[in-house]
Amino acid sequence: MHKDGETASLFLFDHADELVCGVDEAGRGPLAGPVFAAAVILDPANPIAGLRDSKKLSEARRDALAIDIKTRALAWSIAQCSEAEIDELNILQATMLAMRRAVEGLRQQPTLALIDGNRCPVMGVRSEAIVKGDDKVPAISAASILAKTARDAALADLHSLYPQYAFDQHKGYPTALHLERLRLHGVSPVHRKSYGPVKALLYREEA
Repeated sequence: MHKDGETASLFLFDHADELVCGVDEAGRGPLAGPVFAAAVILDPANPIAGLRDSKKLSEARRDALAIDIKTRALAWSIAQCSEAEIDELNILQATMLAMRRAVEGLRQQPTLALIDGNRCPVMGVRSEAIVKGDDKVPAISAASILAKTARDAALADLHSLYPQYAFDQHKGYPTALHLERLRLHGVSPVHRKSYGPVKALLYREEA
């Protein structure tokens, strides 16, 4: 485990003999839509400038970098867990499953998966958790960007199906606007029924 202050170069040096993939997720906090995860194996001979935590990038920059990553990485994979799986498993286990699916979906199997956060999914590939890895390790940054852009695209699709909830504006997060629309229009098929505000509304509807 590395301390927060250490740089990406140290991670690359530590794992120089490994085929490393970075893994990150997007969408644990929202009340609606799937949770996404991505896994990326970068090409050391074809570096991508500007990789960092997706939350610190503009939407336009994320979209541009996502194209670069898909074009220049040795391998990449995006996976998800549905709202139903989240409700059945809980969000932590659903996130771990999405991460495992992303790693298993890579066309090249890595020897080591570097996972953003403090937990690793159970899978066949050896893994290491790195707190705040999405801003330290380029491969995790790349995975962060792919997961975020994929989820944003999915929420844009959900907006076209359920425009009354304004998913294009809040991306499913529990903003004042989202909670207002949820109270006004009720629970949709894509809301996570195990999440507090949604569960409370369902309980009131059934009472």
